[in-house]
Amino acid sequence: MGNPWLIDNTHIMLRLLVAMLLGGLIGFERERSNHAAGLRTHILVCLGSSLIMMLSIYGFADFLKEPNVRIDPARLATAVITGVGFLGAGTILFTGKSITGLTTAASIWVVAAIGLGTGAGFYFASVMSTILVLINLWTLNKLEQRYLKGQKVHLITLYGLSSPGLLDQVSSFLEQEQIQVKKVSIKEHDNVPFHEFHPEGRNVEVSLEVLARPGFDPLRISAALRQWEDISAVTVE
Repeated sequence: MGNPWLIDNTHIMLRLLVAMLLGGLIGFERERSNHAAGLRTHILVCLGSSLIMMLSIYGFADFLKEPNVRIDPARLATAVITGVGFLGAGTILFTGKSITGLTTAASIWVVAAIGLGTGAGFYFASVMSTILVLINLWTLNKLEQRYLKGQKVHLITLYGLSSPGLLDQVSSFLEQEQIQVKKVSIKEHDNVPFHEFHPEGRNVEVSLEVLARPGFDPLRISAALRQWEDISAVTVE
């Protein structure tokens, strides 16, 4: 490859295969963690970025001898970085109590950069970036869960019979469980979910946005609350 503006089919295939491999490694980790963007998504982003990078460098070599034509190998690469942001934004979800998918969105953005690197023949930087991304996603995630994992926001919803002492009972229970209440929403209506109805009083829906420590067990909390006489249904997220 003496001419920097020309590439043969062997090197094209090599770069595409390297992009597929590196993107697949990161996508496999995301797939194992059950994220929205997994193996195939990361492979396609990396492969497409590599192809666009090669197109940007070598696809317009025939115009080099034309007058008033200047080749800029970075012109399509900038469009990839901008465009992949929309794909990453699709993996970010707001559940009403927290935002998820930021790490996956960042991994898609990095995979696009790795694809551009392989398309330009920047193999060492691409491989090292892949290794560092995997360390960040896997190793640092383990350390974060073990040592840095803080309190998380959960949503507890109670459906049942409105009674004067219900909120005090709920407050005492959460305090005993070392669960901090951040937000409370109370709605009274005639019916509760699952067609359960209390003719002797008003039905109430209590939504609690709480902050719980690591080790929070939704099944245990649900089972404990469901045993209360005035509670007909419980949801914990």
